[in-house]
Amino acid sequence: MTQLPAYERDPFATLLETRILRCGEEKGRSFVILEDTVCYPEGGGQPCDQGTLNGVAVLEVQKGEGGIRHYLASPLAEGPATLTLDWGRRFDHMQQHTGQHLLTAVAQDHFKWGTTAFHLGPQVCDIELDAPSLSPAEMSRLEEAVAAEIRARREVSARWVSPEAYGQEAVRSRGLPEGHAGAIRLVQIEGVDLNTCGGTHLHHTGEIEALKLLGTESIRGGTRLFYVAGGRVRLRLGAHEERNAALRTLLGAPDEDLVPALQTKLGQLLALERRNRKLEEELADFQATALAARPGFLVDAHLEGKDMAFLQKLARGVLMADSAKAVFLTSDQGGQGLFLLCAGEGSGLDVPVAGKAVAAILGAKGGGSGKTFQGKAPDLAARAEALAHLLATGG
Repeated sequence: MTQLPAYERDPFATLLETRILRCGEEKGRSFVILEDTVCYPEGGGQPCDQGTLNGVAVLEVQKGEGGIRHYLASPLAEGPATLTLDWGRRFDHMQQHTGQHLLTAVAQDHFKWGTTAFHLGPQVCDIELDAPSLSPAEMSRLEEAVAAEIRARREVSARWVSPEAYGQEAVRSRGLPEGHAGAIRLVQIEGVDLNTCGGTHLHHTGEIEALKLLGTESIRGGTRLFYVAGGRVRLRLGAHEERNAALRTLLGAPDEDLVPALQTKLGQLLALERRNRKLEEELADFQATALAARPGFLVDAHLEGKDMAFLQKLARGVLMADSAKAVFLTSDQGGQGLFLLCAGEGSGLDVPVAGKAVAAILGAKGGGSGKTFQGKAPDLAARAEALAHLLATGG
């Protein structure tokens, strides 16, 4: 067997003096192949490492033709090189990945739930279990069983075995990459788990620090279980505490009363929205009556801050009062201009033709058919010109 790469010989190594053996480019990205590397290439559900090579950022590491490719922010030449690992990223991955091995083993041994998939995400990780659902009580027992194994500081080790010896090992999962040949790498959590894996792992389960189950969702007849481990638990708790502090200030309530206080505020907001809708309806009725009483075939109004639904309601009110009228309404909302052109059954205005002309004058996009045309414009600077055009048609 050839010499193992540095990331496998010592997953805690963060610095390596090596050599750039080959330089290349793939789809516009520069890459190098090194004599040795402390950077783990993406695989087995674990994201790749990052770092710097002679001060240049290593953005991605992948297994490729000729060896492990380190994709760089800018090109480098062949020769001696210093490779520095982004240790924070690596240690986080080791905590999440070792946590997954432990979570999978405990779920299988304590509850008979097999793991069918694993995903290490940038904020949250998950495993897929062949269980139809997990109750809150089951999640609590599973989390406590995992915590007990973390406190036990079980040793984590990796070794290579021959295909013949592999057949004699009590391996939990027999899955191997398609086309795999030769020696097989096993990762063991002493007294708990033995599994095939090519990733980087901690020295013992105590270095996981903690593992928190976050929730579940149903998927493909099983259950996806979300979790965070290690430093992510502290980061998540810190974010929750910061959020709670802001909510305490806004709601004027202690942590245990935040939800009831928010429910009260939401109830008040809903009541205000209902009252506002009622006032809007009364306002539309009043304005419709006033507009319908105006002389001429066309009435117009600009209503600041009103949405299209309000314009439509107002137009309906005008035309119900006088079906011989045509109505041109506009509004500014969210930095955008709205316009609506409607005509009653007794109006002679050709709305589709007039609407297209108005849209062109306003530089707007819109459409309609029959007696209604509406649209949106970047602004309403040309509103007066559009109104003059409509009045010139004579209805």
